[in-house]
Amino acid sequence: MRPTRVLLAAFALAAAADLVSLTAGSDTGHALAKPLLMPLLAAHAHLRGAPRLLTVALLLGWAGDVLLLSDADPAFLAGMASFAAGHVCYLVLFRRYGNTFRMAGGAPRARAARHGLAGAYALALAVTLAVLGPGLPAELRVPVAGYSLLLTAMAYRATALGLLVGAGGALFLLSDTLIATGVADLPQLPNPDFWIMLTYLAAQWLLTVGVLAAARTAARSPLTSSGSAPAAR
Repeated sequence: MRPTRVLLAAFALAAAADLVSLTAGSDTGHALAKPLLMPLLAAHAHLRGAPRLLTVALLLGWAGDVLLLSDADPAFLAGMASFAAGHVCYLVLFRRYGNTFRMAGGAPRARAARHGLAGAYALALAVTLAVLGPGLPAELRVPVAGYSLLLTAMAYRATALGLLVGAGGALFLLSDTLIATGVADLPQLPNPDFWIMLTYLAAQWLLTVGVLAAARTAARSPLTSSGSAPAAR
């Protein structure tokens, strides 16, 4: 088997082991499987010619994953900072490749769709912060608000690479919102850690696949090879 397929199979196996551990309530299984996930996905992406920022984003996700295994507030803040840095990497990637593949410009319908989506994400951010704020510890309110703004921007900009990548951004937003509801002591789904990891893994996979595809297409694009790309949105 090709190394990329071996790594992908290992990632899928580690993901299944983690989700099964969460379903069974095995903290040991989760603690063993979770740190393997993003390094395996990052190695798979790297061997497929991933842009450096994609590999960095996935490894920052790994650092956040490991830090969030602890319940201590300093570890939570450090994990949030690591994920925030990863979102910055994604935003740069979406700007780089989304500019190349944006739909033919500024058709009124396309502009209206973008504005409507931006408004929907802005409303979701406002509602989320309003609901979470009272239940969050005072020292976490400002960091969570700043992180939520960055995460929402990432989720919105993910749509520049198409519906599947946009779905990845939305799932990342959902996963982190589920984490925040637990921190704020709000009602949660049964076995919330399972749903947090399921949506997170799907998000990182969709973002990775989408960026890889965009990078390959950009490499073949005459606009990219000639050094001139369409103007930013």
